[in-house]
Amino acid sequence: MERPFNVLFLCTGNSARSIMAEAILNREGHGNFRAFSAGSQPKGQPHPYTLDLLRKLNFDVSGLRSKSWNEFSGPGAMPLDFILTVCDNAAGESCPFWPGQPMTAHWGVPDPAEATGSPAEIALAFKDAYRMLHQRIAIFVALPIASLDRLRLQAKLKDIGRMDGATDKARETT
Repeated sequence: MERPFNVLFLCTGNSARSIMAEAILNREGHGNFRAFSAGSQPKGQPHPYTLDLLRKLNFDVSGLRSKSWNEFSGPGAMPLDFILTVCDNAAGESCPFWPGQPMTAHWGVPDPAEATGSPAEIALAFKDAYRMLHQRIAIFVALPIASLDRLRLQAKLKDIGRMDGATDKARETT
């Protein structure tokens, strides 16, 4: 492999799910992937529960920030190999031009930032989102990407998005 695969996780607010996915893939990808996250309407900072959970799981959160997808689009932007939306809103938005003709898939996971209830119930929503993303990413990094043609790889990406816990929109995506 000439360089690691560049993977961009998208979510509207870029404060919870996409940030978690970026952190997970950067650790689990063992140098074969470089993960980034962004949002169409970034909140400006990661959700406190996101950072708290990642710290408890021994992630370095110092470089994590909420950012606009404009940083990754247009002329001069780095080529992207994969773009994975993790929220239903981002999956339905008109996206900018992505350099590198990346493969795309929707991996919708319920938004923990919308959880209500006690602090323990909210923390559980974040743990559930993390678990679902971690499962998907573990399968993704195990794919024999180099030996799959584009059509089969696209099908596998969509299958990952339909795993247990997927949002209705992710299960419907064809």
